[in-house]
Amino acid sequence: MLTKQIKLYEDREDVSLTIYVIGEKGELCNVGKRPAVIICPGGAYIGCSDREAEPVALKYNAMGYQAFVLRYSTYREGKLDFSKISSDWQPKEHCQHPNPVREIGEVMLMIREHADEWFVDTNKIIICGFSAGAHNTAMYTTYWHTPMLTDYFGVDKEMLRPAAAILGYTLSDYIYMKENLNQETEELFNISNLSFLGDTNPSEKVLHEVSPARLVTEHNPPTFLWATAADRLVPVQHSLCMARALADHKVPFEMHIFEEGPHGLSLATQASSVSQLQVNEEVAKWMELVEKWLEKRFKLPLKK
Repeated sequence: MLTKQIKLYEDREDVSLTIYVIGEKGELCNVGKRPAVIICPGGAYIGCSDREAEPVALKYNAMGYQAFVLRYSTYREGKLDFSKISSDWQPKEHCQHPNPVREIGEVMLMIREHADEWFVDTNKIIICGFSAGAHNTAMYTTYWHTPMLTDYFGVDKEMLRPAAAILGYTLSDYIYMKENLNQETEELFNISNLSFLGDTNPSEKVLHEVSPARLVTEHNPPTFLWATAADRLVPVQHSLCMARALADHKVPFEMHIFEEGPHGLSLATQASSVSQLQVNEEVAKWMELVEKWLEKRFKLPLKK
């Protein structure tokens, strides 16, 4: 396997792409180019979770896909440390919208540029995210064909087209979130707003602009959603809202809601966990389900 970390900015260490490319040697050379999955870890736009990065990439490798972990711009420069959340934080322009979603676009173009070297089928580039990373992924699915990305990179929209999206316990509607805050979520939501939008109390217009469930069109790619009904941090309604919007626009999707389990389960196995609370045998089935869903669209062209 080829692994390598690439900085997206010369003067910054925090925003990077880590590649996990299956070695195409011997018998495996006959398989040809493979589908690829870009993975966006969560972290409330404060940092990026290690639990939703390499363990997930290796799982996709085991399924036969090339994997790429994007550590996009966050307030604490990639470090995930909620113990230091403070109400006196000051906005940092470099980590604010639309930078994180544009970084997905940059990675999409980078993978296309290196498709021969990394053995990637450019018609089969999938994006996958968790929590805030799923929000960033969902943002990309709604904005990939718009001037926010096409004009910024100066490319035809087809160069930025995602083949599919996988959203784990996504935040999809900032307006819904604001209207349904409780004591447990209000402080984190405000700090996340400051990190991502530069303001603890953004306007309704801004909140709408970053609510992908309100922006779905026929241009959204096929989407797989999963969440838990017991999630108290990002309520399951976010996944339901996204699913309804996809259904309204006749975008193919599949959704799985598990009854139990907290927010941030990642693979829900010991491979991605640091405590027993993050292991859940039932929720761990989401990876088996997504593998079957992906195979319907991206099955490797193996010989009969």
